[in-house]
Amino acid sequence: MPVTEILRGPLYHLYERRLLAEVKANPLPRHVGIILDGNRRHGRENGLTDPIGIYEPGARKLDDVLDWCSDLAIPAVTLWVCSTDNLARPTEQVSGILAVVESKLRMLATDPRIHARRVHVDAIGRLDLLPPGMLEAIASAKRATAEYGNLLLTIAIGYGGREEIIDAVRALLSEHGDGASLDEMIARVTPETLRQYLYMPHAPDPDLIIRTSGEIRLSGFLLWQSAYSEFYFADVYWPAFRKIDLLRAIRSFQNRNRRFGR
Repeated sequence: MPVTEILRGPLYHLYERRLLAEVKANPLPRHVGIILDGNRRHGRENGLTDPIGIYEPGARKLDDVLDWCSDLAIPAVTLWVCSTDNLARPTEQVSGILAVVESKLRMLATDPRIHARRVHVDAIGRLDLLPPGMLEAIASAKRATAEYGNLLLTIAIGYGGREEIIDAVRALLSEHGDGASLDEMIARVTPETLRQYLYMPHAPDPDLIIRTSGEIRLSGFLLWQSAYSEFYFADVYWPAFRKIDLLRAIRSFQNRNRRFGR
């Protein structure tokens, strides 16, 4: 084994420990959103061709990220695993990610680490577009973790930011529209009232949004909630995301002067 390979392990851990100490000394984000990008490119570069095999490394990475965020006492994590646009892709692509996510959700319902860390699992998006098996897996994970509150893990699947806002407006009009005049309805559409109809009305807005794979765009992720979020774009593909990548993102967040539009 080359000397560089032998040294890389200890040096990595020293760097990770230094980063961790630096991050823990400063205020941490209350809510971290992550756009899980790069699964297919990672699969191609590693010779993975099976649709399920392409997404399994990314599903395993979830366990690491939950451990890291739980150790840091970050109370909310939202992971965007599949958009409404993704669901329109060819069946051979969509079937792989849906099968892996469904399997992962079933595992979360019974995972001892989830229960030990008291992680509450939820899912958001156009869930009516998902197959019955996926809906059963979501319901099982939510039911098994309903009483927990140490960390809110939200899986965004079949999710689109524009669709979320449209759904919120429709829900507001549906609940308050009967017998109201047009002027009365217009007056009721405010940021405060509309927020109550978003997919995560009680979760804090994300302080930090991370996108993996080097793509520098949000693609519609949490459009409403991200108005004052800080963004961090990591070059690494999601399945290769490391603890130091998360810590670097948090350190970058901590070094910014957040003015919230002021």
